[in-house]
Amino acid sequence: MFATVLFPIDRSQEAAESVSRALELVQAHNSRLVLVSVVDPSNPAMATEAAVAQLLATAQKGFQQAGVTCEVVERRGNPAFVICDVADELGADVIVVASRDATVDDRGPTMASQLIRLAPCPVLVVP
Repeated sequence: MFATVLFPIDRSQEAAESVSRALELVQAHNSRLVLVSVVDPSNPAMATEAAVAQLLATAQKGFQQAGVTCEVVERRGNPAFVICDVADELGADVIVVASRDATVDDRGPTMASQLIRLAPCPVLVVP
């Protein structure tokens, strides 16, 4: 059912906590896993290529230790738009995204709510 799972990661606690859900989904469906992370100058923790590359390498190693091979994609730009572009390019069947909620708050729309509106495929929001 989910041949290709796209899992966007950043340095948030929510992303770290959603790894197990992405792993369960990939293992249950014997899916191709693609990790994507976006260099985003507006986010200090994700503002450099080096920071994003290190995050992707660490995540990839963690998944490999769990017995799941994954590909990595590193891009630059607006995270929601980039993630949707990658999902479209890969023909992803689902995007697994971490979020506390998928609502609009006083800071504006969350990543999850943006992906729900823009994504070319279903979005699984992990609370």
